[in-house]
Amino acid sequence: MAKKDVLGALSPGQAQFVLNELVSSESRIRKKAEEIALELLGDVDVDDVAQDLLWELESIPVEQVWDNSGATREGYVDPGDCAWQLFEDALERFTRELERCRQLSLTEQANLHCMGILKGIHRFETESTTEFKNSCVDAPGQFFVSVYDEWKKGARRKRDVSEMKKFIESLCPEKARHCK
Repeated sequence: MAKKDVLGALSPGQAQFVLNELVSSESRIRKKAEEIALELLGDVDVDDVAQDLLWELESIPVEQVWDNSGATREGYVDPGDCAWQLFEDALERFTRELERCRQLSLTEQANLHCMGILKGIHRFETESTTEFKNSCVDAPGQFFVSVYDEWKKGARRKRDVSEMKKFIESLCPEKARHCK
């Protein structure tokens, strides 16, 4: 009789419970789990983050702006405001990841996430041909500076700020003057 993969049959929540029970009951397992987690969190590639964000932004159908703007029961929703919100919503997962790295004192990874986000926004602004882009013309520039400003507030080392400014200067010199 073949052995069944009981662990493979667990839901994600059940698997999380099993992992939590293991790491709380055995310090050696906890240490190994933390090593694996840090390895996963430490693997940040600027180009991958940028590509993922670009894909996320380009996946927003302009019809979503049209369907969620205009006259509503609550009043009028400006299409530009709606597009702005959709842009911000797409960024949220990426900025949360940056913040999570910060909270775990993974400074280098947080810096790489920021660079990837900035590069993704810049690529969307300069390369994308989606109709959605036409609905949120000012959003990329505004969010580029906003993401940088938020990152800078948490930057603890002058060297990191200097490196980020060099990165921005090489990526898009026209935005460097807005990132102080």
